[in-house]
Amino acid sequence: MTTDDYLELPLGDLLDRLSANGLAPGGGSAAALTVAFAARLVAMVARCSPAWGDAAGVIAQANAIGDRAVELAHTDGRVWDEALTALRDAEAAESDDPRKGFALEQKLEAAAAAPLEIASLGADTAQLAALAGDVGEPTYRADAAAAAALAAGGASAAAHLVRVNLGVRSADPRLVRALASETAAHDVAARLRESHR
Repeated sequence: MTTDDYLELPLGDLLDRLSANGLAPGGGSAAALTVAFAARLVAMVARCSPAWGDAAGVIAQANAIGDRAVELAHTDGRVWDEALTALRDAEAAESDDPRKGFALEQKLEAAAAAPLEIASLGADTAQLAALAGDVGEPTYRADAAAAAALAAGGASAAAHLVRVNLGVRSADPRLVRALASETAAHDVAARLRESHR
């Protein structure tokens, strides 16, 4: 199965594929799809808020984020498969060829790029969810809070994968960005949860 097949699968089949003993999809794809679900939930809240003058813009933003997150689910699956294959090849090889080490490092960096963007999209989605919860139709505030919580979860998972895939020090700017996205998403989700109880 290629990563291009994810959206063509019935949900149950996708979940079975996620839990299978294989390569992709994995945690990054799951994080991206979680952010996509959150973004589409924000679009639903905005769509159900006819008195909200900016609803159309929020719908467009949320849909764009959701579409990009789905693309990243595919990308993450592909680059993770490549990185995992490179890791397995490096473990099996007895060569100390520095070119192989460099190639592996490049694959791991590519595998960290998608989760870095996923974390950022999670933070953006949480912000849109907060706006929808604050300004949108009050009947759907719980859905906006749920969207923010899902977005925060996706951002956290993605930030963790950035840390693991890069094996970086805490000062690495990519990790700093991922952790900032994670924190921002969690702060928004917590505020939304508390303010709409």
